[in-house]
Amino acid sequence: MTVPSFINNKHLLWRAGFGPGINQLEDLENKDHNALLNDLFKEENFAEIDYQTAETESSDYMNDKSPAEKKKEIQKINRQQNEELNLNFLYKMVTSNEQLREKMTFFWHGHFASRVQNPKFNRQILNVIRKNALGNFRELLFEVSKAPAMLSFLNNQQNKKDHPNENFAREVMELFTMGRGNYTEKDIREGARAFTGWGYDKGGNFVERKKLHDEGSKNFLGKTGNFTGNDVLNIILEQKATSRFITAKIYKFFVNENADETIINTLSENFYQSGYDIKKLMTDIFSSSWFYDKKNIGNRIKSPIELMAGMMRMLPMNIQNPENLIVYQKLLGQMLLYPPNVAGWPTGKSWIDSSTLMLRLQIPQIWSGLRPLDYRPKADDDVDMGLKNNTNTLTKNFKNPNITIDWERVEKIFAGKKPEEYLIQNTKSLDMNSVKSFSDNSVKMNVINLMSTPEYQLM
Repeated sequence: MTVPSFINNKHLLWRAGFGPGINQLEDLENKDHNALLNDLFKEENFAEIDYQTAETESSDYMNDKSPAEKKKEIQKINRQQNEELNLNFLYKMVTSNEQLREKMTFFWHGHFASRVQNPKFNRQILNVIRKNALGNFRELLFEVSKAPAMLSFLNNQQNKKDHPNENFAREVMELFTMGRGNYTEKDIREGARAFTGWGYDKGGNFVERKKLHDEGSKNFLGKTGNFTGNDVLNIILEQKATSRFITAKIYKFFVNENADETIINTLSENFYQSGYDIKKLMTDIFSSSWFYDKKNIGNRIKSPIELMAGMMRMLPMNIQNPENLIVYQKLLGQMLLYPPNVAGWPTGKSWIDSSTLMLRLQIPQIWSGLRPLDYRPKADDDVDMGLKNNTNTLTKNFKNPNITIDWERVEKIFAGKKPEEYLIQNTKSLDMNSVKSFSDNSVKMNVINLMSTPEYQLM
């Protein structure tokens, strides 16, 4: 079975999406590689996410409550909406036909990292990122920079003439566009002056507060003028360092953490010349022969979200308590909407420590009901997005994940196949004798044991 197109198809589905779905096994074997690539780039009509949960503003019953009760009720609704958005995001990764859009959204969600409690702001910025995920980086940068979630997270609401706050300007350059070493402290100060007055109103709309804007002349990245925030972003996009920084980050995420400078230079130059066309950049990557080199296959540790989404795509399951999935995100160290800081999540070996590795290897058994969940989320140093449960509650609620897997369907689809060829990216280091020695030879136990190997952690 291990013919090159099969291996390449499997590699592509893991890198450009969240792994093959249970209904795609025939595609892996039989689909022409270019046809599979074209499918990944097909876009459906974009629809913004909305909340099913009640909106606090429209709740008439809030009028009868005391200020303390109102505050508590608002916190509760905020928590419910953030949970709803988190699960909606995860389910799109698992079920969407637009796998590449979801993978790019996941990437940009970590790149433009923000962490706020306001569910309206969270929804707005996620809609912006999803809409522009495969569009133009210039538009994505402008819209994200004007999103209340980002302006709030990076304190630009407090950025006023005579008292500039440099946080937003610094992170825009250091983390979102050019990277360190391509600007000076003076550029940060001057950039911050240009962003004075950028903020948002109570309704969550971007506003330029003219009275708070510094109208003076600024000297930014070698140019002089009475620059506004828009001017600064345009000057940043003129720098080839911006294209280089974004391309290198995308290469490390989608291809290999060990950068190939020659390839990155070529991709970056083409990205710059295209006017920052993200879709073209991703096409250049996924249609290149070097993307399918052996050294790029099975070399990346799956992030917790990639691990969970990949298992959910492969195992048809009914989840009675979906909020459980947020606890797993928390335990494994990657909670959607909740990056550790403005730099986003770390990658690679940082995902694995003694406690998370044990849980990663046990999830297939826990989700299959073969073992209880005996873990506690780590206490956070600040807001906890509603997961500050006491230990007893956690133990009681989450030992049973309430997941029912349709093993009959899995058995049927894997009949006559070797599950390891579909589940493991690099089967060379896999000891199938030890996998089989742990259980009977049923497809169910074979799949559970394969997903419990260190090799399944790689993609």
